[in-house]
Amino acid sequence: MARPNVLVIQTDQWRWDCLGAYGNRQIQTPHLDVLAASGVRFDHCFCPLPVCTPSRYSLLSGLYVHQHAGWTNRSTLAPGIATFPKLLRAAGYRTKAVGKMHLTPTYLDVGFDEMELAEQDGDGRLDDDYHRDLRAHGLIDAIDLIDQRREFRRRAPDEYWATFGALRSDLPEEWHSTTWIGDRAVRTLEAWSGEANLLLASFIKPHHPFDPPAPWDALYSPDALELLPGWMEAVPEHDRAYAPGYFDNTKLTPAALRRVMAYYYATISQIDHHVGRLLAVLRRRGLYDRTLIVFTADHGEYLGYHHMLLKSGHLYEPLARVPLLLKLPGGELAGTSCDALVSTVDIAPTILRACGLEPPAPLPGLDLASLARSAEDGRPFVFAENRRGGSYMVRSRTHKLLLTRQPGQSLFFDLRDDPYELRNRIDDPACAALVETHRDALARWMLFETPVPAYSDPEAPCIRQPNVPAAGDGHREQMMAYFEERVAAYLQAYLHGHAAGS
Repeated sequence: MARPNVLVIQTDQWRWDCLGAYGNRQIQTPHLDVLAASGVRFDHCFCPLPVCTPSRYSLLSGLYVHQHAGWTNRSTLAPGIATFPKLLRAAGYRTKAVGKMHLTPTYLDVGFDEMELAEQDGDGRLDDDYHRDLRAHGLIDAIDLIDQRREFRRRAPDEYWATFGALRSDLPEEWHSTTWIGDRAVRTLEAWSGEANLLLASFIKPHHPFDPPAPWDALYSPDALELLPGWMEAVPEHDRAYAPGYFDNTKLTPAALRRVMAYYYATISQIDHHVGRLLAVLRRRGLYDRTLIVFTADHGEYLGYHHMLLKSGHLYEPLARVPLLLKLPGGELAGTSCDALVSTVDIAPTILRACGLEPPAPLPGLDLASLARSAEDGRPFVFAENRRGGSYMVRSRTHKLLLTRQPGQSLFFDLRDDPYELRNRIDDPACAALVETHRDALARWMLFETPVPAYSDPEAPCIRQPNVPAAGDGHREQMMAYFEERVAAYLQAYLHGHAAGS
């Protein structure tokens, strides 16, 4: 039986409702909308932690962040942790990643035979293919660099702050990161053989800065855009105290937000264009029906919710909730949707089972394909965490608990009549039983349902002393042979003595 190909399209900081397939009638995402019509749209998918690297490690491993311990953007996934690319590679798949991986070190082996990287944060942009390519052509992504590196952000022009980082890219379209990633992803698909291929195409955008290149920057008129649900005229005081923001959110006006939205939408439409190119290659080569395709994001974006931009605050819906589209081989479940509570930790076991592999135990995730086929409710709660265990989200279908270490910052919402999370009922006696139910669910999840895997690395560095045997010198084989010889002699003598005594 032919093994399916796998194409995972990952984006960064994509608010779940900024997609035509999710009901946004102002944004232009025709190719992703077609992809949604070819598969399953998951309406309530959540990231495990709204920071890039931790969330990406969870997607790769199928583990929650407290299980894989990659809490920050400078963390390293332990080599003993299996990932779906590692398992597919071991099963004979040809594996490649293109774009943003956000790993430490930059080219960490998480299961890809090849990586062509375009990084944004930290030292990755000092190592990656994209920035070496820019340098070789005398170019620089100055706006992105100013936005991302603290030493340059201190010298940012006033326009950067006044526009909240919404500026036309200083690069021509052909050198913008989205195009660079799209071009290399297309080349990879063109080189695919018929089966058992994996490509992770990971776009930097629509992560800030909001800097689409020309002509994409002119695609949307700010004045024509409607503010998204959850906008408020001022930042609630508890939100401001919890996280002041990357920009000064208090200065965010409706006009400034509409400009940000226009540029944010433009970067999304630019990605959609390149997704269309990828799908066109698969169709032309007769591979579309034989390919499992996943589209998602590592986390969301406030985009005006509670008068805020970007992330770092409470795990409100636009930050924790992400788009998730799943197209199965053969067109199964085309044009359907699933309302179950799911997480991006479910992606790894879904891919492995679709490729005929059993996920390693104990993975906590669900098989999304089986869930969509069954039309069952799935899990009663979905969870996310942040701040190295200092903040948790417990989300049921109707309520949400945001439990934090910070005094006075734990929140509880009845989403049925408060969908924009404005009325905190954590101390409401009428909600006491529900709050306790959500707390209990969190305790069960942490203590029993998501155990931390044991870490074992036989190749870990050892001290260098004369009494320490060298690996691979045959001493283990010699010792086992000695054990065999002496145990056999002992048993022979024991049995002989036992027989004589009887």
